Amino acid sequence: MGTGPSAKKPGARSKLKKYKRKTWLCRRAKDTDQIQDEIEKSVETGNAIKFDYDDDLPGGGQFYCVETGKHFVNAKALADHKKSRYYKRRCKELKEEKYTQSEAEWASGMTKEVLPPAHSKK
Repeated sequence: MGTGPSAKKPGARSKLKKYKRKTWLCRRAKDTDQIQDEIEKSVETGNAIKFDYDDDLPGGGQFYCVETGKHFVNAKALADHKKSRYYKRRCKELKEEKYTQSEAEWASGMTKEVLPPAHSKK
């Protein structure tokens, strides 16, 4: 019942865990294995990854970076992005092999390793 504004002060939500999780998820980039799958599919089919014109996407969806999975407003912004440190790091990550489920199980020790018998009969 005051006369002041009912909204919180700017930056008051910065320490709330729920707010941080929500904002992080909406800006999250694609994972490297998802991008590697897209690249493999485009190589198998022989078609480049293209988008139809869409008003909701930046630049109508015509300027897309496959390696990072981002849309850009124009060709200059895309060219500047391809000179950035983020782009170069992402390209280096994509050159590595995919991390498979069998490797994950091996690392956690879930697989049973077949060893030769310790005391073999002669």
